[in-house]
Amino acid sequence: MTKSERRDIRRFIHVSWKDKLIIGSGYILLGAFVAAIIIPMIYIVIASFIDPITLQNSGITTDFSKWTLTAYKRVLSNKAIWTGFRNAIVYSVLFTVVSVSVTMLAAYPMSSPNFVGRKFFNVIFVITMFFGGGLIPTYLLISNMGLLNSMWAVILPGAFSVWNMIIARTFYRGIPKELHEAAYVDGANDLTFFFRILLPVCTPLITVLALWQFVGMWNSYFDAMIYLNDTAKQPLQLVLRSILIQNQPESGMISDMQSTAARAQLAELLKYATIIISSLPLLVMYPFFQKYFDNGIIAGSIKG
Repeated sequence: MTKSERRDIRRFIHVSWKDKLIIGSGYILLGAFVAAIIIPMIYIVIASFIDPITLQNSGITTDFSKWTLTAYKRVLSNKAIWTGFRNAIVYSVLFTVVSVSVTMLAAYPMSSPNFVGRKFFNVIFVITMFFGGGLIPTYLLISNMGLLNSMWAVILPGAFSVWNMIIARTFYRGIPKELHEAAYVDGANDLTFFFRILLPVCTPLITVLALWQFVGMWNSYFDAMIYLNDTAKQPLQLVLRSILIQNQPESGMISDMQSTAARAQLAELLKYATIIISSLPLLVMYPFFQKYFDNGIIAGSIKG
């Protein structure tokens, strides 16, 4: 046990019983919250390997003779899964690049006290956070712009986030003014200062916003369901939706299963395998981006 741990224990011993009760209640609630997240994840991972008949009759088992890779073989051998996976990556990357670029550019003038009309535009931006045109006007707008059944119909409508712009604006205000003044003394204009000096300083913020937007687009399916008619352009989330909600796996996954009961059992197994495969990119990304969260979102939330 380290010195800091012993010091924390001694500090906890000397607190009042009311404080201990509050701290203990907090730990219990936190533990229950973590368990509510981890237990379903563990169940899904294990269930994706278990034979569908065993899973339906007996549930989770540790008998490895009842485990199988059938679901993963069928999911990975299906072309619709790979097409959706490729589309989801393309849409998420393009959406992230467009969204972060527009957000950072919009937040820069909004953070300057010398920007004429700053209060007016702030009000306009905030209004859009609470009021929208609705589905039908948005659909008509996308249709009149000729974007239906194209990836831009999924990417452009939600590319600008006012909430992210406010966070970026607050982060800009926390940067010392001396940095800006020194750049101007050296002859830098606004474009030079923004791209060569400000953006490198904002790397934690950019990383956090990029992760947010990537995850949001990766998990999104509604816009694609509304605006995309071609199945070859649909992202992975629509394929996952058909398996999870409509209980309609792609025909190539279970076409050789003749029995209705066997088809239903395999369809249930395919649900778990598809969830795991669709979640892997996000699970891989988070550890690499986690270190930027404190410097990014926290600093952008409390400064200014």
